[in-house]
Amino acid sequence: MPSIPRMLQPGNRGPGRDTGHTVTPPVPAARAVVDCGVYVDGVRRHGSHDFRRALTQVRESGEGFVWLGLHHPDEHQMNDVAEAFGLHPLMVEDAVHAHQRPKLELYDDTVFLVLRTISYVDHDSLEVANDIVETGEIMVLAGRDFVITVRHGDHTHLTGVRQRLEHMADHLKLGPSAVVHAVADRVVDSYLAVVSDMESDVDEIEERVFSTTSSDVDIDVVYLFKREVLELQRAVYPLGMPLARLSGNKNTLDVSPVRFESPTMSANGKEIRRHFRDVADHLTTATDLIAEYDERLTTLLNAAATKVSIQQSTDMRKISSWAAIAAVPTAIAGIYGMNFDNMPELHWTYSYPVLLLIMVCICFTLWRTLRRNHWL
Repeated sequence: MPSIPRMLQPGNRGPGRDTGHTVTPPVPAARAVVDCGVYVDGVRRHGSHDFRRALTQVRESGEGFVWLGLHHPDEHQMNDVAEAFGLHPLMVEDAVHAHQRPKLELYDDTVFLVLRTISYVDHDSLEVANDIVETGEIMVLAGRDFVITVRHGDHTHLTGVRQRLEHMADHLKLGPSAVVHAVADRVVDSYLAVVSDMESDVDEIEERVFSTTSSDVDIDVVYLFKREVLELQRAVYPLGMPLARLSGNKNTLDVSPVRFESPTMSANGKEIRRHFRDVADHLTTATDLIAEYDERLTTLLNAAATKVSIQQSTDMRKISSWAAIAAVPTAIAGIYGMNFDNMPELHWTYSYPVLLLIMVCICFTLWRTLRRNHWL
């Protein structure tokens, strides 16, 4: 009996047979690379570099560092990068899966910093606005001779940061720590820009709520901004502790400051800590403004709810007043509509106009009294 080829044996499918699953070939890591450069003494070496060759060049020469920029890498792409740079698996997992809270972690001699980015959404009016801020995420992985920036989202552009640093050779000489500072500085400055743009919106809401000419309050707008401020707090507030450690603040509880004297970041740790302290000051300004907006919006929310309650009470008084006025002719018409034969003035010639006059007089008296008491 002739043997059956293995590809055609039961349980094995030959070429071209549908297995029911589409196998997608892995995308090369180079597809996620935005830019990769080698920097020596604060100056970028000419040419476009593959990150593996760039890292080999730096480690063989013993000078400079590699700056690799990635945008939304998948797990396969990040594993290739991790294999080349010797990254910890937990760092790779966090770098692939976004939606991390701002944090700073140390893996041996590698710093892992997570930053949340925010962007202000322009809108024509508050009534048509669905979102005020949009968020993204940046991870920075810095070692002795490399720094990797991983971006998630559409509002995390770092092109300007790289170009600006390349014109600041003295600052870039500080090594990977200079890149970490530049990225953090760019993100925190965007916080200040967003809270500055939101100020006019909060002022407009405040003017609407306390306006004496407008009786209708769109409380949904206040809820929208309250929600967006909470989103800002989740993005901005947790960054305080990482920046405190990077700036060498020893007063942070249960954590130790990052030692820039180690080869992880820079030999000139004192200088870079000064720069991080400046970023921390800017972050404090942003958090203070966000806290102010949160307090104002809470007050506006309570005021708007109170104004709506008062408006509803006023409307109920008006409805009750008109109901009381309408009750008079309704009662008289109901009594004389019972069709009894023996009723006062039933057969009198002037009964109908006299009753109409009485109803009008009573209704007018009630209307004047209620209006004088501000019920109408």
